[in-house]
Amino acid sequence: MSIVLKAAKRAEQGTGASRRLRRTGRVPGILYGGGREAEQITVDHNEVYHLLKQESFHASVLTMDIDGAAQAAILRDVQVHPYKIQVLHLDFQRVDAAQKIHVKVPLHFKNAELSPGVKLQGGIASHVLNELDVTCLPGDLPEFIEVDLAHLTSGHSMHVSEIPMPKGVEPVLHKGEDPVIASITMPRGPKADEQAADEAAPAAASPEPAKK
Repeated sequence: MSIVLKAAKRAEQGTGASRRLRRTGRVPGILYGGGREAEQITVDHNEVYHLLKQESFHASVLTMDIDGAAQAAILRDVQVHPYKIQVLHLDFQRVDAAQKIHVKVPLHFKNAELSPGVKLQGGIASHVLNELDVTCLPGDLPEFIEVDLAHLTSGHSMHVSEIPMPKGVEPVLHKGEDPVIASITMPRGPKADEQAADEAAPAAASPEPAKK
């Protein structure tokens, strides 16, 4: 289901105009791309503030309802106040159903607790990346990509090339690049130290051969 965000065109621009808008509970923004001129827009602060908490809002093709006219777009940038609960500015990019887009998609990890590295070896699943750059047509954009860790063992890593990609979706990688997505590492702590001490004890107890 597409997320619909209502917006309105704005005529006034500049720092002063943006401040006045924010005082009225509106957030200034811009919609650009698609071979058309950029549009200065405003959106309701409360609405967009709650939408920004949804993961899907950051990785979905949105329906921008601008004064009753619908346009497909994706969120490109968000500026927030450094310490106030306030959204300052939003950037949206128009999308064409026939042209591929480049966007970051969240990674959802599953079955870590069933993996041999965790269940049998006492390791900890470490997520090296939490999102992945992909390219696809707008209609193929997934809300997230699933990463199954069920077969991962301790000391081993899972790479991008090992993840089944949704239909029509390709990872954006440099030539020869295959980044690590996740790995199983052994914890360092009292238990690990005790295990290392137990393994070292027999060797320490064995007498050295007498020197002639």
